[in-house]
Amino acid sequence: MSATIAGPDGRPRCSWCAAAPEFLAYHDNEWGFPVDDDRRLFEKLCLEGFQSGLSWRTILAKRESFRAAFHGFDFHRIADFVDADVERLMKDTGIVRHRGKIVAVINNAKRAQELVNREGSLAAYVWRFEPKADELAAPQTASTSAASTALSKDLKKHGWSFVGPTTVYAFMQAMGLINDHAEGCVVRKRAADAGIAFTRPA
Repeated sequence: MSATIAGPDGRPRCSWCAAAPEFLAYHDNEWGFPVDDDRRLFEKLCLEGFQSGLSWRTILAKRESFRAAFHGFDFHRIADFVDADVERLMKDTGIVRHRGKIVAVINNAKRAQELVNREGSLAAYVWRFEPKADELAAPQTASTSAASTALSKDLKKHGWSFVGPTTVYAFMQAMGLINDHAEGCVVRKRAADAGIAFTRPA
């Protein structure tokens, strides 16, 4: 299968974005562009955890419902969730009703608060794990890396859950720590330019 496919405008894009109509905008405007907003970073870690065993199309289709259910992924609010909130979420047909994953989000919200108190921000912590260019595999040929394994291991050491190396690698791809757009994809250079212009959080 070719790494790229012609988009609606005739220009080449990563072939995976043709798998569903909603993937195009996500691919062109979000995937691979650097993010330093703590709430968006936390949201993506949570959604990648929910995706485990499922397709990204399922999660993307439910993303707005997830945001509503989890207060826009404000981890300070989620950290206060109690058992009644878990039961409420288990009845919410707009999200993936998996008790373990729901409980993990609440746990990880508490761990995110601890991390921010310790590191200053989630962004500052995450971006310390950005791999160097010579550490990257060819685009879209890997599902884990030394960097994703290191970040996964450190998160788990601090009590996070549903953050395995594959989940963390997908998070790093999406949040711009890795530019994994295919060679020849029209968005690859835009993502690379955004990465160059991006100020890494201190």
